[in-house]
Amino acid sequence: MEIIEFDRWKPSADDSRKLEYVGQRTAEEVFGELKHRLEVQGYLPDEYFLLDRKWEDGREIPREADLFCTVDYGASEGVYLDVYLKWYDEKQGKSITESFITGKTLGENGNDLDRMFLVASAITKAVHGDHATHARYMKIGGVEEDTGGRVVHLSQQEEKVIIAALVEQRERQETAMSQTEQLLRRMAGSITAYMDTVGQRPLCVSDYDKAVLAIRDGELPAFLELYPKVLEPHAADLLVEAAGRPGAVGRQMTRALLDDTEQFPEAAYFTACQKAIDINDPQKVSTLLANAEDRVADLAPSFHGEMACYAWADHRHITREIINQCTNEQIAAAPPHLLEQFAMDADYRAMSMLVEKGISGGGCAGRILHMLTYQGRNSWMAVELLRERMWVDINDYHALQSCVQNGAVDVAKLLLDGGIDFGRYCQIYPNSGSPEVIQALEEHWAQLQSQAQGQADEQAPDGPEAGGMQFG
Repeated sequence: MEIIEFDRWKPSADDSRKLEYVGQRTAEEVFGELKHRLEVQGYLPDEYFLLDRKWEDGREIPREADLFCTVDYGASEGVYLDVYLKWYDEKQGKSITESFITGKTLGENGNDLDRMFLVASAITKAVHGDHATHARYMKIGGVEEDTGGRVVHLSQQEEKVIIAALVEQRERQETAMSQTEQLLRRMAGSITAYMDTVGQRPLCVSDYDKAVLAIRDGELPAFLELYPKVLEPHAADLLVEAAGRPGAVGRQMTRALLDDTEQFPEAAYFTACQKAIDINDPQKVSTLLANAEDRVADLAPSFHGEMACYAWADHRHITREIINQCTNEQIAAAPPHLLEQFAMDADYRAMSMLVEKGISGGGCAGRILHMLTYQGRNSWMAVELLRERMWVDINDYHALQSCVQNGAVDVAKLLLDGGIDFGRYCQIYPNSGSPEVIQALEEHWAQLQSQAQGQADEQAPDGPEAGGMQFG
């Protein structure tokens, strides 16, 4: 299996046989690819495996940085794996070491410690290479239950016996297929070696199975050879798998499927977009959304907005990029909950962009205004948003009540200016708000009524028939 590079390279414009350096990869991209590789091998720590926050938001890995791991018991419970980056900073004239990733397993006996050292070994080999044919360690007893397991060393002859037994188990016991494939990958080293092994039993693995394994192991040449054979019946399933595959290889696989498939079911395309968001790949998300209308028949108008809502919880930078990419029509059809999500953070820039593109507050308008006007902290945001575009329904008296209860007179006045009937509001919510707020709104409402009457008088025809019924 190829090592995970920290640098980015491209073929030279002068000589295609040579590569030229184009920059560093982001820490999030490297972390996503590393986490995916551990997961498919059954090496992901069972409690958590997290990127340090200082490496988020597109921070690049320093050039010529090295990676190393430490493993030790925790102060209270569990076994911890700490991954560090170390590099020399020429500006500061010194070597710098920063925490990169932290992993934890709940177990804390000797077997759990051994297993975490194997995880550290897998991480080191993923970045620095194997420097050998392949790993000679495996865990007997499965990957789900670590307690009581054993780590054993296998000779090459013993390994062949185990591989043969695992291949036979995969044929007969479909329920154990996932764990069997993890062990086979761990022992064989890559999809190529794995297929060489199972190829002795051609009925064991279909071309579709091989294509899926190629995606999970990041073997692009094998995937490009296999997927055209099974594209027609399995295009949707392959897209979902490729969308969840991190890194440049996953993006290339996804692009190949989009280029060779005219239509996908909306449900599969929806899942593929979610997978791309889950692995924090903004570039892949952008590609999928840009092709959505061409690749999905009768695409729901709210599709892009729903993706923006989905990304908000863990990847808000992706949500912002989706909003930038969306047309006014797509934002106008987005769920109102999207605006509410940004109101929770009082993110005026994002809310302003959504309002400018035509989003409606819908049934969320009352909650949005409550969050912005509570204790008067962000009432100015509500004022500016209402001035930019009216996105509150004139029959949403709950929205007006939120402003009245929070004492946001200026915001409430704008709602009255927009058409909400204050007289009707007082009937629905009698004795609501402080006397000072109600008096101010009554005076403003009287002015609006007076202005409306004046305009009506100016538009009325002159003569004795003014104000009467017209017949003709």
